[in-house]
Amino acid sequence: MSAEQHRYTVDVRWTGNRGEGTRSYGAYGRDHEVRAEGKPAIHGSSDPVFRGDASRYNPEDLLVASVASCHMLWYLHLAADAGVIVTAYEDRPEGTLSLNRGQGSFTEIVLHPQVTVTAQSDAGKAAALHADAHRACFIANSLNFPVRCEPRIVTETP
Repeated sequence: MSAEQHRYTVDVRWTGNRGEGTRSYGAYGRDHEVRAEGKPAIHGSSDPVFRGDASRYNPEDLLVASVASCHMLWYLHLAADAGVIVTAYEDRPEGTLSLNRGQGSFTEIVLHPQVTVTAQSDAGKAAALHADAHRACFIANSLNFPVRCEPRIVTETP
C-alpha cells in the first residue's frame, strides 16, 4: 500500500540581472519572483544583510510564515472539530538563523499565536489544541530543528 502523495510546483525566476549577470558578487541583484499557476507573484529577494531588498520577502521570512500558516490552519481545523469557536487568530512568529563563517541554518522557530475564543468555549481545550496542531503540521514535521509554540488564549466577554 503506497502513501498518498501531493506535488507542489512553483516557478522561481531571478529578476536581478543588472546587465552584467553575476560578473561579481556585488554586480547582481537578489530580486526574484515566485509564481504558482493562478496565484499572484511573490516578490522575493535576500535578506538585506546579504545585499537584498528589504521591501521584498526573503526565503527566511517565507519559511517562518509557512510554519506559522500551517500551524494556524491545523489549529482552526481542530478547534472546529472540538467545538472551540475561534473568532480571531494572529501570530507573530520568530525564527532564529545562526551563521558560522557564512554557513547557516535555522536553530528554532517560536510561534506566538494569540487566539480569541467565545465565552462559551473551553479556554483550556483551546490552549491544549496547539499541541495537537503542532503534531499535525506538515511543515513543522519536515524540519530538522525545533518549533515551539507559546500561545495566548483570550476569551471574549459576553
